[in-house]
Amino acid sequence: MIRMFRHRVAACLCVIALPALAAPLNQQPTQTSLLVDTRDVDGRTQAKISVAVSGEDGVGAPGSITITDHGKSLAGIVLGADGKATSTITLPGGSHSLRALYTGNPTHAASNSAISTLAATAGATPDFSVAIAPGSVSLKQGQSGTAVVTVTPLNAASLTAPMFVTISCAGLPDQTSCTFTPENIEIPVGAAAGINSSMVIATQAPSLASADPVKVRDTHPVAWAILLPGTLTLGGLAFSFRRRRLLSRLTLIALVAFVGVLGSTGCSPLYNYRNHGPPTNLPTPAGAYNVTVTAQSSNGVTATTHTTTMALTVTK
Repeated sequence: MIRMFRHRVAACLCVIALPALAAPLNQQPTQTSLLVDTRDVDGRTQAKISVAVSGEDGVGAPGSITITDHGKSLAGIVLGADGKATSTITLPGGSHSLRALYTGNPTHAASNSAISTLAATAGATPDFSVAIAPGSVSLKQGQSGTAVVTVTPLNAASLTAPMFVTISCAGLPDQTSCTFTPENIEIPVGAAAGINSSMVIATQAPSLASADPVKVRDTHPVAWAILLPGTLTLGGLAFSFRRRRLLSRLTLIALVAFVGVLGSTGCSPLYNYRNHGPPTNLPTPAGAYNVTVTAQSSNGVTATTHTTTMALTVTK
């Protein structure tokens, strides 16, 4: 009886453990590595982050990764076709525990790197750090997504007046916009807690509706474009035999008339709109993009700028 009981327990444990170790059938396991190289720049610690993700076949896995610090999202990076990427971020003073989280894709399972611990230089002047969560956002064309940008004050007790930080973004694909609420953040004297700003990214879907052209009276603009200048030119030639002085003037008038008629016919944008209708909206191009979020403050003499990145994926 005792031996039978032990076998049953072992079998049960095996059944429970298998799902935790096995990846989905359509995804192969991956391995994520993280390398952090730090250096001091103007009293601040800059960290060059290098990440690499590969499948069990040894081939690099595409997609995006999120860099976390003590478990909180710090930045996001788009991986190249070889499964590698680099980024440079500024770290606030103190201890840090960085990790790279691979989000996976339809053919590769998610994975995490080992934790990299380091200490950053703590400055004595008022400063701030910037982070974004989530570090990776995936949208279909026409969808909107939201991320939270956090500006954390550093040495705000040394401020003599509130510090104002302006947030902006760059690196968006065409037909895409980003807005921040609020766009300008005020850091009070002595503040220590992070201040959040909501970032909304809006993409554009392809236009499916077609507008009918505006109905206008048929005036045969092409015929006028040919006949009117031609008539004036011929008339000018006829008079030139008697009054050659008028030839140059008539030729000039004919050219002016020709240009004027073209402006009201097929060469005019208004003509194209009336006869073919308005153009369709272009969609946001599908692809993966590194969006740079910049936080900048100025005291009127010097400007302090810190950036982070977010991985944006747009699909059809």
